[in-house]
Amino acid sequence: MELCWHRRDLRTLDASALAGAAADGPVIPVYVVDPAVEVELGTRQRAFVGHTLQALRERYRSLDSDLLVRHGPADDVLEELVTTHDVETVHYAAAYSPARRDQQQQVDDRLETSRYVDTVLVDPGTLESSYPTYSQFYRDWQRVEKPEPRAEPDPASLAALDDETPIPFLDNDVSIPLPDAGQVAARERLDAFCANGIRTYAATRDDLPRAVEEPNGAVSRLSPYLAVGALGIRTVWRRVARLYAETDGDTRKNVEKFGSELAWREWAYHQLQYNPDLATTNYKALPGEIEWGNDEDDLEAWKRGETGYPLVDAGMRQLEAEGYVHNRPRQVVASFLTKHLLVDWRVGERHFREQLLDYDPATNPASWQWIASTGTDSVDIRIFDPVSQLAKYDPEGVFVHNYVPELAEVPAEKLVDWPTLSSDVRNEIAPTYPDPIVDRNDAYTRAQRVFERALGKR
Repeated sequence: MELCWHRRDLRTLDASALAGAAADGPVIPVYVVDPAVEVELGTRQRAFVGHTLQALRERYRSLDSDLLVRHGPADDVLEELVTTHDVETVHYAAAYSPARRDQQQQVDDRLETSRYVDTVLVDPGTLESSYPTYSQFYRDWQRVEKPEPRAEPDPASLAALDDETPIPFLDNDVSIPLPDAGQVAARERLDAFCANGIRTYAATRDDLPRAVEEPNGAVSRLSPYLAVGALGIRTVWRRVARLYAETDGDTRKNVEKFGSELAWREWAYHQLQYNPDLATTNYKALPGEIEWGNDEDDLEAWKRGETGYPLVDAGMRQLEAEGYVHNRPRQVVASFLTKHLLVDWRVGERHFREQLLDYDPATNPASWQWIASTGTDSVDIRIFDPVSQLAKYDPEGVFVHNYVPELAEVPAEKLVDWPTLSSDVRNEIAPTYPDPIVDRNDAYTRAQRVFERALGKR
């Protein structure tokens, strides 16, 4: 008997550990609710994991098996199952966050295990431990052959089981609509994106009006499924590679651009592999300390989407309403927090962890550090100006009007210039919308000065 320990691979299709266990079968599929790693899941993502687990159980039952659900420390739970069912080997997919690494090490120390690369295309341990730039990482990463998706096991390789333990997290009280969960929904989303959005991806991925009018058109919306493991990265890569081979011209360039975004995801996992404290410690050593202000009132206004900067507030309200933020305003709100407000990036990272359905232990901290000028950005001090970003990516105010109802009647030209208008004009045309909590130019200059000191340039 073999045991497949599901972790962030909540699917039967293209699941490395399950396929490996099935080769030696029969297989007992198990999910362990371990308090040591639950802290990685925010309330919203935990609910989405619950629905994904429910879909996974239903799939196993359709294959005449079941998903065992157990509670407790993983090493204790798995050892008991190994003894009870005379299991030869525990098969599992490698994890990269500190809590999950500790968890798998404890299991390795007590049981016979087989570990698989599943979350990423290329095992970070096979590459250099450090790269000065993304382009140098990408060069080495490209040279490694990418694996094919793994087939779903034959039902005959699965153990006949019947488990009535309730699926966890389904009673989590979340106030947002959750996406359809499970591998079928994930595959359907991938199919829809490959049929449409990917073919114009480079040109439309930052098109905020289109993001409102076609929320599933310009961007993939695959991130929640990848984050909880309802979709295998090999499956996505193979579809993208096939489209790239079948197309040419502008379409091929668009497909290639999306493929490069998948490589950025791999880059984040490479950073986490070699820097386990990526979510708590600056990736880049700076000569001086960053003089974070960490003003609580500013932070709370940012969380509520009441900063008086329309694009920032629209992004934060999308996060609150959907558990998701489009990538362009995601960068803008993070920059505004860390630069204009001088709030420590770790505070923003933790807030996103609690709010996002697509929270990822590698891409979220790596992205926050990139924005905060403590990560891998090749630009020493990058500051996104929320006014010029709005003018460039949402000039008619479609995105802002959709998420900030107080500004729904404000003309586009006034919307773009909002933080620079006089308070009398702002109060006249949108009296219920807050004034800017910081001056645009003063905050920019202050951030420049603070980061120059931290970098030893002053």
